[in-house]
Amino acid sequence: MASHGTAEQRRIAQRLLEQHGTTFAAEAGITLRDKPSPLWQLLVLALLLSTRISSDIALATARELWAAGWRTPEHLLDSTWQQRVDALGRGGYRRYDESTATRLEDAATLLQDRWDGDLRGLREEAGGDVGRVKKLLQEFQGIGPTGASIFLREAQQVWPSVRPYADPLVHEGARVAGLPEDVEELARLVDGEELAALDAALVRLARDPDLLGSD
Repeated sequence: MASHGTAEQRRIAQRLLEQHGTTFAAEAGITLRDKPSPLWQLLVLALLLSTRISSDIALATARELWAAGWRTPEHLLDSTWQQRVDALGRGGYRRYDESTATRLEDAATLLQDRWDGDLRGLREEAGGDVGRVKKLLQEFQGIGPTGASIFLREAQQVWPSVRPYADPLVHEGARVAGLPEDVEELARLVDGEELAALDAALVRLARDPDLLGSD
């Protein structure tokens, strides 16, 4: 396989970007930047997407949390447990609303206490080691390997130090699309900051292979 992908692979990658390349962060109403507030929001989204619930419900629930004003850990810690349960319920997150209400408070508290509310401190503590970043993310209750992968998949848009990043769902989507499963080769098909969007498209494709045939 050519090191920069074939013309057909580049065409497929561009089509996926155009049709299905909205990042999950963007869909959840997060304007992702390398700043404390949007990184916190991405962590919350990763936590919500980690449970066995549809991504549509998790995204809707994230938007409910922002509507409630909890776009920073400080603001979330000003809420009551019942307020969080109610907001989670409005988003459709009812099966996990009580445990998640607690986990959100625990996450905000850990982030405040250990990294002064700024996930860039976690990244710096990891010293550029992506595996270490992933391990540190799992210190948040409710963030396991899947949640850490979701965070890194999206954060690579603004954290070049963790790029290129892909997880098993991305690899599966690449296989379905006929694209390289090797993340370095996959990254060469698009501009650097676009890899997060391509990953998002490939995750959707892994879940619904029929998307490849849609116009």
